[in-house]
Amino acid sequence: MTDQPISKLGLSADEVLTTTRSVRKRLDLTRPVPRSLLVECIEIAHQSPTGSNSQRWRWVIVEDAAKRRAIADIYRTNFEANYAQTEEPTPGSQADRVNQSAKHLAAHLHEVPVHVIPLLADRMDEGTPSWRQASRWGGILPAVWSFMLALRERGVGSAWTSLHLQNERDVAELLGIPYDQYSQAGLFPVAYTIGTDFKLAKRPPAEEFIRWNEWS
Repeated sequence: MTDQPISKLGLSADEVLTTTRSVRKRLDLTRPVPRSLLVECIEIAHQSPTGSNSQRWRWVIVEDAAKRRAIADIYRTNFEANYAQTEEPTPGSQADRVNQSAKHLAAHLHEVPVHVIPLLADRMDEGTPSWRQASRWGGILPAVWSFMLALRERGVGSAWTSLHLQNERDVAELLGIPYDQYSQAGLFPVAYTIGTDFKLAKRPPAEEFIRWNEWS
């Protein structure tokens, strides 16, 4: 049995860039994601710019239910510990909506059909100079964002999460990742979205964030 052709939404470049959201509540937990779609999106991601044209990345795709549950358990433990230290936002506020969305993902992460963990072929310890960290992360972050954009065009969503990295070594051991050789760039739950009508987010005007020629 061969995979069916992957359908696309036909969005413009600007539409993809401005409507790719962190999707948590609207991930379809019941619909499998074809491997061919994931490969196609990673092929696109590999066209992103990377330092020295080196492609120092790998992608671990986790479909196995038991491993997804183990990763989700680690994520959920860290989520609960971190959120226990924060005040509950005002009900109905934007912060509250984000909070509820994050709680939903933490509760259902094990049900998301695919977990994707991008890897950087390097191990950066605490003493790594900032310029080296910027250079190394700059070699994989464009690829990860391109992956998310490619997913969006195909009616699939994700969210950039990092809480599991508090136990990065444990996840590396679970998945057989050589911990001393590869750094995990995040955890991306991947699923078809429930509806595809994502809109622009409310953001302050860009001018509020820009300084011309100097800080003052």
